[in-house]
Amino acid sequence: MTYKSAFDDGSVRIDASLVSSHIDEDRIASVQEEVQKAADLLHSKSGPGSEFLGWLDPGSIIDAGELIRLKETAIRLREENDTLIIIGIGGSYLGARACFDALRSPDTRIRRLRYAGTSLSARYHAYLLNALEKERYAINVISKSGTTTEPAIAFRILRKELERRIGKNLASTQIFVTTDRAKGALRELADTEGWETFTIPENVGGRFSVLTAAGLFPLAYAGINIDALMGGATECAIACREKNIERNPARLYASLRHLLYKTGLPIELMVSFEPRLAQFIEWWKQLAGESEGKSGNGLFPAGAIYSRDLHSLGQWVQQGPRILFETFLTVEACSYSMEVPQIDEDGDVDGLSYLEGMQMGDINRTAQKATRIAHSDGGCPNFEVAVPELDAYHLGVLIYFFEYAIALTGYMAGINPFDQPGVETYKQNMFALLGKPGYEEAAAALKKKE
Repeated sequence: MTYKSAFDDGSVRIDASLVSSHIDEDRIASVQEEVQKAADLLHSKSGPGSEFLGWLDPGSIIDAGELIRLKETAIRLREENDTLIIIGIGGSYLGARACFDALRSPDTRIRRLRYAGTSLSARYHAYLLNALEKERYAINVISKSGTTTEPAIAFRILRKELERRIGKNLASTQIFVTTDRAKGALRELADTEGWETFTIPENVGGRFSVLTAAGLFPLAYAGINIDALMGGATECAIACREKNIERNPARLYASLRHLLYKTGLPIELMVSFEPRLAQFIEWWKQLAGESEGKSGNGLFPAGAIYSRDLHSLGQWVQQGPRILFETFLTVEACSYSMEVPQIDEDGDVDGLSYLEGMQMGDINRTAQKATRIAHSDGGCPNFEVAVPELDAYHLGVLIYFFEYAIALTGYMAGINPFDQPGVETYKQNMFALLGKPGYEEAAAALKKKE
């Protein structure tokens, strides 16, 4: 099989030549009617969860006036602070962190982002406070409700420390809230305290919120070109309307995932030979897992960075149980020139003289090609999702590409890809065991299970 697909502008292409052991071109063609039905549900906004489709049109996801204010505030903060602390969990921070890590460059001056509220570890927050001793910092707390336990506790800790250091009045100019437009505990608190606020649209869920103020404000502070990011997403939204699968890799990606799952492969391992995409894979894991893991169904999203993880997971992938397929996330251009140097020593002790003068980027691409072939030969089908380069524009393309494709596969599976009812179970148990008022009966029931 040599099935390939690419957007007309080449911003994303898919090479599916190494999945023939499990699916062929006829099967991909046969599922296109299902893909079209899913796309119709999406664009007609008639499917389950349609009240959360605000992300579908990136051009209207954020008000123009708020975008201007967001940029101006970010510029001012860069002049006043060394660090912006993002307080959030899940979709409230993963998208911003994914973009920051992917686009930061060793030869570009870029402001620091730190993260809090992602765990309940006392040690983590103690180390964070210690690291902030010599830094001027501002806080951006991101939550629709303001009552999610992990970020709410972190906000209390960091707000108190900031007020202790510079006083409550001055601290109030360094606290920024990204939350619901009109409701929720955080909105009420921000209005009472007079903190500047930005909006997460009511019709956008957390894991789809990276292109709202939840992601754009910290990225603007960090010096990322958010106009290019939004431009890439907007162009991708237009390209995803294409019905021809050969010119719409988002449809091919949705088809491949759906069919491989149906053949008995319940795990998708997203891998990349580019380490700066590690956090992007973490963002994708939430997007896929929270959207699809329902009613006893759904691909399990896992991630790895090669070639590092080939030395820990490679044996399992090559010869372990045949329960997964791989998606290789590839950046075709290498931004840096770095040759394997010649060492002025006698002999060839390390056995690498044959690589002298070769570019590391070329070696990395060769390693990926060798890995894909080896894993395919070992019975692990894989395909490649590639972008020509990793800049803000193409990262925006990738964000929308995965949002759109996973929405399609959710509808193809017959589930609502925009809710997450199962997430609440652990929260209810935690509230009960911590003694939150109103959970006494649940606490008594849980203690019987201890």
